[in-house]
Amino acid sequence: MSILFVLLTFLIIITANYFYFHMPAQAPLETTVTLRPRAPVMTKEAGLAIPQGYSFHPGHTWVLEETRDDARIGLDKFAADLVGTIDRIEVADRSRWIRQGQRLATIHSCGTSFDLLSPVEGVVMAVNDDAVKNPALAATDPYKDGWIAVLKSPDLRTSRKNLLQGSMVAPWMHYSVSRLKEVIASANPTLAQDGGTPLSAILPHLEPALRQKLIKEFFLN
Repeated sequence: MSILFVLLTFLIIITANYFYFHMPAQAPLETTVTLRPRAPVMTKEAGLAIPQGYSFHPGHTWVLEETRDDARIGLDKFAADLVGTIDRIEVADRSRWIRQGQRLATIHSCGTSFDLLSPVEGVVMAVNDDAVKNPALAATDPYKDGWIAVLKSPDLRTSRKNLLQGSMVAPWMHYSVSRLKEVIASANPTLAQDGGTPLSAILPHLEPALRQKLIKEFFLN
């Protein structure tokens, strides 16, 4: 009986090893999202241009649902206007799992750097190499050619529930602009500005303490 038990155990081990070493490797995650995004449909709300169908993270990044679980991500126009010139963009490595609210990329601008937080959770499937090579794209065309990355996000619909979307976007954007002007005016009255348009490319020209205050408030760093 003991001999039969040993033989049976040996047979099981051989069979397990065969299937372990001969089973085909699992195919990597793939995305069918094109790297040439479509132009967004823009509407004018509260004096601001708002892209339709985009959802926004409070840290001023956006997400566009390309497929049920493919999400294109970038920084929004408010962030682009605030920063102005972007010298360099560092994006998380491909195949890395990013949680919602975790650093997806780092923006470097005129000696200042801050993180962009991912609006959704998922695996980095693609990085916009054009924007990495020419960072100005992220500032001049943030909703189309200046996108940052595409994530494979299995819980995309759930993640979007935590974001600003639809009728919530315009009031939030308007508040961000008003709040920025309020902070700037209280710190330096000579920089106060009337009207509803954002202050443009002002971040690199501020005192370090005020610059860090704005980065903390608007980019949640």
